[in-house]
Amino acid sequence: MRDNESSENYLETILVLSKRLPVVRSVDIAEELNVTKPSVSVAMKKLRESDCITVSKAGFITLTEKGMGIASSIYERHTFFSDWLISLGVPSEIATADACRMEHDISTESFSAMKHFIESHIK
Repeated sequence: MRDNESSENYLETILVLSKRLPVVRSVDIAEELNVTKPSVSVAMKKLRESDCITVSKAGFITLTEKGMGIASSIYERHTFFSDWLISLGVPSEIATADACRMEHDISTESFSAMKHFIESHIK
């Protein structure tokens, strides 16, 4: 997994967890992604250094404006691709796994064009 893809996955996970939980902690991220706590610690350090998250003294993780922008973009792509693939008859588990790969590799321009086309011709 590329470093950028890994960072995007962590940011997206923080966003998703923040919708479900009152606070997000490293242990929550580790459980959600099925990774070790040391892996999460390394990732959180990188995300703090790149101004994508803040971590309170109590260990609560919050997305910064920059982090929220990246996480929201990735989450939108993930949701779009998952829903679209499922509507084509792809089993949910496969659609979700494929969406995870697609969401990182497509350019902003191609995603926008694809989304516009599908929304205007299919829905």
